[in-house]
Amino acid sequence: MQRTLSIIKPDGVGKKLIGEVIKVFENKGFRIAAMKMKRLTRTEAEGFYYVHKERPFFGELVDFMISGPVVLMVLEREDGIAANREIMGATDPAQAAEGTIRAKWADSKQNNIVHGSDSEESARFEVGYFFSETEIC
Repeated sequence: MQRTLSIIKPDGVGKKLIGEVIKVFENKGFRIAAMKMKRLTRTEAEGFYYVHKERPFFGELVDFMISGPVVLMVLEREDGIAANREIMGATDPAQAAEGTIRAKWADSKQNNIVHGSDSEESARFEVGYFFSETEIC
C-alpha cells in the first residue's frame, strides 16, 4: 500500500463536491486512512506550498487555498500516487482526460478541485504536514 495526500480544495468544497470526490477515490480502490476538514491559515498554506515560493503564482495560490475550508485526506492503494494523479487529471482542466475529476468539475489551473502528492518524497512530507501517525487508521 502506498500513501498519498489528497486535498479537496476550497472550490471543490464550495461546489459541494466532497462526497462526489470521495466516491470517485473509493470506487477506484482507494482506502481513506485519515480525513479532516479545516480552514488553512496563511502560514500553513505558505509552508505547505513552500516549493513554489519563488514562482509568480505563489501569492495567488496561497490566497486561494485560505479562501475557504478544505478536506484533507490520506489515501492508500497499491501505486497510490500515480493512480491518484491519473484520477485527478491534468492540472489544466482543458487538458485533463475525459472522466477525470478535473475534467468533470474544475474551472481553471488554479481552481482545479483537488491536490495530490506528485512523488513518494512529497507524499511523506505532505501527509506528515497535516496528519500525525496517531490520526492515520
